[in-house]
Amino acid sequence: MKPLPPLRPPAEALDAALPQTQCTRCGYPDCNGYAHAIAAGEADINRCPPGGAEGIARLARLSGLPPQPLDASCGHEGPRALAVIDEAWCIGCTLCIKACPVDCIIGAPKRMHTVIDDQCTGCELCVPACPVDCIAMEPVTPGRSGWQAWSAEQADAARERYAFHRLRVERESRENDERLAAKAAAKLADLPAHSLHTDPAVLERKRAVIEAALQRARARRDKES
Repeated sequence: MKPLPPLRPPAEALDAALPQTQCTRCGYPDCNGYAHAIAAGEADINRCPPGGAEGIARLARLSGLPPQPLDASCGHEGPRALAVIDEAWCIGCTLCIKACPVDCIIGAPKRMHTVIDDQCTGCELCVPACPVDCIAMEPVTPGRSGWQAWSAEQADAARERYAFHRLRVERESRENDERLAAKAAAKLADLPAHSLHTDPAVLERKRAVIEAALQRARARRDKES
């Protein structure tokens, strides 16, 4: 009798078994992307260092695949870490704010930034984003790693903050496209009529720019509706 093939649970179930740190160490843009790759049979279940051995065991139970050691190319299991910003060196560039997937860094341009400790997932994405190397990751759960250092409640909260972060980024991008489209339209309207008549190529180029900006804005609105 042939062994049964591995189960193919829905991506939502696999996503719920991931810690939602959104660290991208698995090689995917977020936890949900990794869950969909596992569900499609495109990724192994051992690529999540924050979940650790317990996380692999959870994914194995859901998928029917055998547990396996954590893929060393993705990192290693260890205590959960907290991002700490050195106030003396912070230049207020806001790059760490943009890099944070759960919006747990607050501050203003040219002002010192700080991390909301309770909301930091330890993803480390802010560290390479800092141009002055003023962010350090400090272990905050010595002796506890993986799901021993992270709770289901923390994972759920991180998932919600990440969802809000994505909505905010998409809204800001859409609003920027709309501003550019309005600016281009206003600039075209202000051109002297004779310049348009004497140089059709100028008019055509500007029309193309405006139409491209308007199409981006429409596409974003259609996606959200």
